[in-house]
Amino acid sequence: MELTIFYDGTCPLCLNEMQQLKRYDSLNRIGLEDINAADINQRFPDLDVVQANTILHGLQADGTWLYGLDVTAKAWGLTGKHGWIKMLRLPVIKPVADLAYLAFARNRYRISYLLTGKKRCDTGSCNIK
Repeated sequence: MELTIFYDGTCPLCLNEMQQLKRYDSLNRIGLEDINAADINQRFPDLDVVQANTILHGLQADGTWLYGLDVTAKAWGLTGKHGWIKMLRLPVIKPVADLAYLAFARNRYRISYLLTGKKRCDTGSCNIK
């Protein structure tokens, strides 16, 4: 895997994005890991699950970590889709985009409810297909 993404499997919008990524990941370059998995710390001892629940984490093949929109930009870049996301990493836009991302991350369950009618996914209710 070129990038392993650690996402919140109880967030409907987060799951939707992961499903979209996998749909376009024809070369299987992206791995997905739910931070709520019972064995996540055994399999990824360097992952701080509390911090990963605050901001999206991505682990690159070379062992370096990415966070927040840097993960999103890398992931979509690997799929060759949504090229506009790279603009969010431009020096003039990055600070504002990062603040907006953090606000989204803090309020993702409320935003999910407004957009999907679901605040959180119950076990098995929002599985990645």
